[in-house]
Amino acid sequence: MRSGVLKLSLSSSLTLTHTLTFSSSLSVPKTPFLLSFRHSLSHSAAASKTQLFIPPGVEPHEVNDSMLLPCSNIAVGPYAGDSRIKEVQFVKSSARAKDCPRDDRPEFAVLGRSNVGKSSLINSLVRKKEIALTSKKPGKTQLINHFLVNKSWYLVDLPGYGFAKAPEASKTDWSSFTKGYFLNRSTLVAVLLLIDASVPPQKIDLDCANWLGRNNIPITFVFTKCDKMKVAKGKRPDENIRDFQELIRQHYKQHPPWIMTSSVTGLGRDELLLHMSQLRNYWDQ
Repeated sequence: MRSGVLKLSLSSSLTLTHTLTFSSSLSVPKTPFLLSFRHSLSHSAAASKTQLFIPPGVEPHEVNDSMLLPCSNIAVGPYAGDSRIKEVQFVKSSARAKDCPRDDRPEFAVLGRSNVGKSSLINSLVRKKEIALTSKKPGKTQLINHFLVNKSWYLVDLPGYGFAKAPEASKTDWSSFTKGYFLNRSTLVAVLLLIDASVPPQKIDLDCANWLGRNNIPITFVFTKCDKMKVAKGKRPDENIRDFQELIRQHYKQHPPWIMTSSVTGLGRDELLLHMSQLRNYWDQ
């Protein structure tokens, strides 16, 4: 077992490790702006390896466009295994980090700002409706919820942050509650930090990403709601993602892994599971 497999710190000491397997069935969505975004990414891949997630077992000079997962910066390496989800079951809800399951199974924590689509993404990943609670009311998830996948690893639904409209009595102290989980959870393989791509970069998301980086917490940016072509007079999701990446690069020597998703169209679902499979297999050695 490898703890702290993928370490992300701020620019002074950034280390990235991990891997995946390529599947010939993966394809780029037909959405025009995604095709354009994928095209620009492929050109930047050869020019700037520091923007890519290069897995263990792969040297930077070996990376080429055919090794990249669609709509992501993730290169494919030799550690991926079977990424299919065959069985999922709810295990428990914990009010404190110390009450979480302690059976040494690897786990992925899903974190994000309230209303980012966290529960919808979890339901999409496991392909079971309402396995995770979905609600129009921000801040609904107030506990650490563990779901056992394939009887071998956990998917963890964490309380959202930034919900201003939640009742005062039900608000979670993110500093003492969720942060305690991150700092003391030795079985944590990676945090899937969800970022709403339909809106401009939010300071609260950047602050969360930087805190995780400063504390060497493994992280993957999962951009949600990428099916929305344009919101009112705002920018397209790919433009918001580029803006977010520019701000992240101010703090990270190398860009953390990231991927575009949509719970509506299924964009990025299989690729994200493949990425998680790679991280899990490398961690479990």
